[in-house]
Amino acid sequence: MKIVDAHYHLWDLKLNNYPWLNEAKNSENKTALDNNYLVDDFNKDIGNLDVTKGVHIQAELDHNIDPVVETKWLQSIADNTSSNQMPNAIIGYANFSFDNIRKTLLEHQEYANFRGIRQILNYSDEDPSLNVYVDVDRNLMRDNKWQDGFSVLDEMNLLFDLQIWPSQMQDASQLMSDFKEVQFILNHTGCPLQNGNSEDRKTWMNGMKQLSLHENIAVKISGLFMRSSDKYNETKAIIEETLNLFGVNRSFFASNFPVDSLKIGYEELWNYFDEITAKYAISEKEKLFYKNAEKFYKI
Repeated sequence: MKIVDAHYHLWDLKLNNYPWLNEAKNSENKTALDNNYLVDDFNKDIGNLDVTKGVHIQAELDHNIDPVVETKWLQSIADNTSSNQMPNAIIGYANFSFDNIRKTLLEHQEYANFRGIRQILNYSDEDPSLNVYVDVDRNLMRDNKWQDGFSVLDEMNLLFDLQIWPSQMQDASQLMSDFKEVQFILNHTGCPLQNGNSEDRKTWMNGMKQLSLHENIAVKISGLFMRSSDKYNETKAIIEETLNLFGVNRSFFASNFPVDSLKIGYEELWNYFDEITAKYAISEKEKLFYKNAEKFYKI
């Protein structure tokens, strides 16, 4: 099956600073994430799979650095013949709370493969242990200044890759209602906590039901192995429930490599997606494996 990988990362630790990767050097993930991950590494993971296009999602470059630096670097990679023209789409970083948001977005748009922004929004009022992301000290979707900045994204007809915890889905639903012209791409299957807690699972399920009612959202089925190695119980059910809610026209698969490589190999992951969708028609699988990614990211 042809594949468009709609969520992967590259990083060069000699060229740029990634604070979260520096932290990984002192954690149990040390051997997996504290090295460069470049085109050759990605190609090695791809192996013999027919990965024809890719979407690079911002990799949390130091927020004190101009975020356009990452987009410029990625465009230079895409323009190099050794990369097979990937990444075909670039989702950059910007902080919508900043006064210079319009200038930042205009500078991102100078690069041909730029498609939109991901500003990670994961924040929990109830569980401080979930507040692990840099510069996310509150639920930004409730902040008027942040929303004013977000409106510039709307004006420029850019995508927004949405990454939140399930407890924030009600606020995300309101954001989608307020900005009906923005195409939202929900990251990592809505970030279910995958902890076996029935109440947390219910929160995720109810939130996904609410989000699925909006026409301006699609979901990336990804990121389920960075926190779990379970393939056939909760993870399988999460994928099936997501597909039932969003359908094959608003869902697609992605690898989240190299982060998910902590728990699963690249070929094993895509074979798993193939196995999970064995009952689907070929035309439906084509949408899940590559056509939807091409459509939503305009590649």
